[in-house]
Amino acid sequence: MSDLTNQVLGHLDDQRIQAIARQLGVEPSEAESAIKQAMPLLIGGLARNAQTDAGAGALHSALGDHAGSDVGSILGSVLGGGGGLGGGAAILGHIFGARQDQAAQGLGQQTGLGPQNAGQLLAILAPVVMGVLGNMSQRQGMSASGLGSVLGQEAQRIGGSNAGGLLGAVFDQDGDGRFGLSDVLKMGEGLLGPRGRV
Repeated sequence: MSDLTNQVLGHLDDQRIQAIARQLGVEPSEAESAIKQAMPLLIGGLARNAQTDAGAGALHSALGDHAGSDVGSILGSVLGGGGGLGGGAAILGHIFGARQDQAAQGLGQQTGLGPQNAGQLLAILAPVVMGVLGNMSQRQGMSASGLGSVLGQEAQRIGGSNAGGLLGAVFDQDGDGRFGLSDVLKMGEGLLGPRGRV
């Protein structure tokens, strides 16, 4: 598991996992397993967007809005209704673009949640990931290029692990069935540039 994944999971205690499980209508153990499978997909998508100067710059700028966020408050907003899922869905649009449905379908199939619940889980987790990443970026004083480098290393770790399979299915660009650096390079600017800020 990557460092960023571990940081996000560190904020998801039993009580928060139970709240996510209730939202999805599944057992907490199912929710926890699905969260662990969803994280590489989200981080891989962010890494993909941050591999060009323009993409990294747009993401770095967007993270400024999330830096200093309290992850508990983010989760409370998302799980409490209050329009939180809409924000998560908007972030997913920037991360996955035209592949958003494909990501939800792939995760839904892999976890047994089904595409609707998987899409909801991704929308719950996306603002949390942005909050943790924003805080990490602020704490470490990361530049846009530094952020791109950190996410690139995360993607390499994910691509070389079992979790790389789903990522490969959604983002594989070179036809080798895996998501790796060659796929990141082929993806070019990603979605953050033309779509605006996350």
